[in-house]
Amino acid sequence: EVQLVESGGGLVQPGGSLRLSCAVSGFTLRSYIMQWVRQAPGKEFEWVASITGLPGSTTYADFVKGRFTISRDNAKNTLYLQMNNLKPEDTAVYYCARGVSRGQGTQVTVSS
Repeated sequence: EVQLVESGGGLVQPGGSLRLSCAVSGFTLRSYIMQWVRQAPGKEFEWVASITGLPGSTTYADFVKGRFTISRDNAKNTLYLQMNNLKPEDTAVYYCARGVSRGQGTQVTVSS
C-alpha cells in the first residue's frame, strides 16, 4: 500500500525558512517521479516542484525557483522540500505526491 506522510509545516515570518518532509512507504522512492504540490485557501492545487527517478533531475515552478529545493534521501525513503525566503503568498497546505496519490498535507503559514 502506498503511503505518504508529510511533516514540517508551521508558522514562519516572511523571509524565514522551513523544511518539509514526506516519509513514503509501499514503494521505492528513487524509482518514481515525485512532486510537491500546494493548495492555498480558496484556490486550486498548484504544482511546486518535481524530482525524477534516477538521476534525480529537478524542476520548479517559476514562483519558487531559487527559493525552494526538492531533494530525497533514498536510504530513508523520504522526500524533502527546503523552503527559503518564504513569502505570505506561499501560505498553503503542502502535499507530496506520486501520480494521483498524495498524503494528508502539512500547513505552512507565512505571516508576521
